[in-house]
Amino acid sequence: MTENQIYEMVAQELNLRLNQVVHTIELLDDDNTVPFIARYRKERTGMLNEDHIRDIQQRTTYLRSLEKRKETILKSIAEQGKLTPELKSKIDTTTKLQDLEDLYLPYKPKRRTRGTMAKEKGLQPLADLILLQQTVTGTPEDYARKFINPEKEINTVAEALSGACDIVAEIISENADIRKNIREFTYSSGLIVTVARDKTAQSVYEMYYDYSEPVAKIPAHRILAINRGEKENVLKVSLDLDTEQITAIISNVYVTNKASIFSEYLYNTIEDAYKRLIGPAIEREIRNTLSETGEEQAIRVFATNLKNLLLQPPVSGKVIMGIDPGFRTGSKVAVIDKTGKYLEGGTIYPHPPQNKYNEAKTKLLSLINKYSVDIIAIGNGTASRETEFLVAETITEIDNARQVNYIIVSEAGASVYSASKVAKDEFPDLEASLRGNISIARRLLDPLAELVKIDPKSIGVGQYQHDINQKTLHESLRNVVEVCVNQVGVNLNTASKSLLTYISGLTSRTAENIVKHRESHGAFKEREELKQVPGIGINAFEQSAGFLRIPNGKNPLDNTSIHPESYDATQSLLEKFNVSDIHQGGKALANRLKPNHEQLRQLSAELTIGEPTLIDILENLEKPGRDPREELPKPIFKSDVLKIEDLQEGMILKGTVRNVVDFGAFVDIGVKQDGLVHISQMGDRFIKDPHKVLAVGDVVDVKIISIDSERGRIGLSMKGISKSGPVSA
Repeated sequence: MTENQIYEMVAQELNLRLNQVVHTIELLDDDNTVPFIARYRKERTGMLNEDHIRDIQQRTTYLRSLEKRKETILKSIAEQGKLTPELKSKIDTTTKLQDLEDLYLPYKPKRRTRGTMAKEKGLQPLADLILLQQTVTGTPEDYARKFINPEKEINTVAEALSGACDIVAEIISENADIRKNIREFTYSSGLIVTVARDKTAQSVYEMYYDYSEPVAKIPAHRILAINRGEKENVLKVSLDLDTEQITAIISNVYVTNKASIFSEYLYNTIEDAYKRLIGPAIEREIRNTLSETGEEQAIRVFATNLKNLLLQPPVSGKVIMGIDPGFRTGSKVAVIDKTGKYLEGGTIYPHPPQNKYNEAKTKLLSLINKYSVDIIAIGNGTASRETEFLVAETITEIDNARQVNYIIVSEAGASVYSASKVAKDEFPDLEASLRGNISIARRLLDPLAELVKIDPKSIGVGQYQHDINQKTLHESLRNVVEVCVNQVGVNLNTASKSLLTYISGLTSRTAENIVKHRESHGAFKEREELKQVPGIGINAFEQSAGFLRIPNGKNPLDNTSIHPESYDATQSLLEKFNVSDIHQGGKALANRLKPNHEQLRQLSAELTIGEPTLIDILENLEKPGRDPREELPKPIFKSDVLKIEDLQEGMILKGTVRNVVDFGAFVDIGVKQDGLVHISQMGDRFIKDPHKVLAVGDVVDVKIISIDSERGRIGLSMKGISKSGPVSA
């Protein structure tokens, strides 16, 4: 397959125009990043987004790898002197790695098997007789007797026939068409069957103790649950199939003369070939395919949730107190200012065993009044609800009339951050235990800036994340973080090294160099100064500059996502319409030009830029320095406490979506345990994918339909209730 054929195949599979695929691959091959291509090369790609570009990248990489594998296989078979024109044609035209490996199987160097040992003993001619089925007189034993040879360890007729059948079994098992047909039959007609190793044992896998489901219909999350149960030695898993139909599939190909004296041996060998060679191999392949499907879905779920979490709106302009709750070791408290700077912190011991409740309350009041705290962020881990009671009571005792609210914040990953090198570099004088509370406060101030410091796997919005390929998961989640960071953009003068590392075109080294340059030379006044940073060459500047913001810099365009390469065109546009200050006249200019498509076309030609780039310029002039997250609904703040004992069935509450999985969504309604909205309770119509209805961070109204206080389970429903957040149907 040539490169052009690869382009054509990718375009057809992804339903894209050929030139979109060709130009995108050219840009990728020239080391342009996905965010840069999506944002600044829309004319060349035909307005493709990051997902389309990554799809092109992944499929092209697969097909290129396939072609390299074909070259290796063709060379191997040719060196054996077995490459026929027909086989070469099949290999050249295959588009799946599995089909390619099936074709290679008969020629693949392998360890000694029963079949190869039988060939070494000279039993191939007898195997050919069984396969050809031309012999109709005499008995099989008459022909097998000629092959008895004690020197080759063939002492009996039975041993000769058995060895010949082993050769035939391997020939059948290595037939690419047979394997493909059986694989397809297994997938379409097979059942996944699970049974308990100990039916009396209690476990989370009890629904799978005697369970079966069609291979073709089993959902991804159940595949991963079954795999985990098998790995933990709780479940035995197998595939159940109609083996008679499978042997019939093979017989229809190999049995050509039922009158042959070798027919019985051939039928028995067909059964042996399936049960001993084909069946186990196909079962492994099917299980692996199902696992890969499950992993891909789990990664998609994780990536979707992570993206929505990272893009939660920042709570800016507030002084925030972060509390990392705890019992024996106390609750850690930290106050940060409106920029995220750490002001003061300490430890309080309001809960058992110390029970210094009043002392803790006095300490909180002192800090709240000293720094005019606006919001208190409480981690949702151990002692969270007990700390919530303390905070709610403390708020009522604030002397002045100033409103102070609190919110429960996910503390997932805070402990990972506390012990990380990033945290040590930020707060070298603080103990690890006193850093997590700062992270809790900062992830409310700016979720994206804080959460990028933590391994995405530790953020707690996944499903079966420890059961899937960690390398693939890491790459996927890094891509998500990269997309989010570049979509929002970062302040070049305040961004941490962790945040800068995700910017298009930058590396850990260049991000560190930017921070060092800032420290030694002061704040950047314009984007052009980036070129003075060691490691930032022409390409790195081109890839990164548009995603780095400089508020209050020399050039107001430096606080937009307009790329420096478009500054001249932007300036010409502003001069043409007599706009001297984009903050004063940018919005009016954008509102005037954007609706007029013919004028946009003429302007883009006059300015020698593409129309998509012109539209992007106008959108930035309309809202210079805009943070796309600010248009999302703010989180829910509270001033009182709700306990599970306060809940009643039928009660309607407002909640925040914390996690979305294949079978539903977990919603924080303000009590210790998140409630579950099962997929069947998400609406008055059939819903196949919860992610089409809800996203992490959505604010929704839910009705309580069940309460299990002992097990801490709350059932919720959204049926017949309007949604409060920006929920898409």
